[in-house]
Amino acid sequence: MIHDESRCNGCNICARACRKTNHVPAQGSRLSIAHIPVTDNDNETQYHFFRQSCQHCEDAPCIDVCPTGASWRDEQGIVRVEKSQCIGCSYCIGACPYQVRYLNPVTKVADKCDFCAESRLAKGFPPICVSACPEHALIFGREDSPEIQAWLQDNKYYQYQLPGAGKPHLYRRFGQHLIKKENV
Repeated sequence: MIHDESRCNGCNICARACRKTNHVPAQGSRLSIAHIPVTDNDNETQYHFFRQSCQHCEDAPCIDVCPTGASWRDEQGIVRVEKSQCIGCSYCIGACPYQVRYLNPVTKVADKCDFCAESRLAKGFPPICVSACPEHALIFGREDSPEIQAWLQDNKYYQYQLPGAGKPHLYRRFGQHLIKKENV
């Protein structure tokens, strides 16, 4: 997935659509957009809108620590949680350096962004966050697809790499926006 921060306006429509589509309880989150204030030399505040969700790491520590195999990677490279195998031990939650997993208070199993694998991808639709974004700031596809490869070749991007995480598979194009504080 690509998050084009230069197009994102921080509206969080993606996160609200995710919450509704994936039945995420109020105490949980699969996706959020952080509003990070950045003050420039003229003392004007701009905002960097940063997607916080699973990075689908290549060497995902959440998979390594799961005692039951409930955390796993599917054939498309998506890190998933098999809810029927999860015992709610929270090891994966503690192991995630991005802190984007949570223990669902209703089902008592770990949950996280899985790109709507069951609710949308299995039915031939893109993740709901991609479809809901009014600014078209999200692009979804296989990393080796022509569309994704062309975007990566044509744009400056970065991957948010934290210590203890494998290579993240969420690509980002940096962007900031000058907006009024009362709109954030």
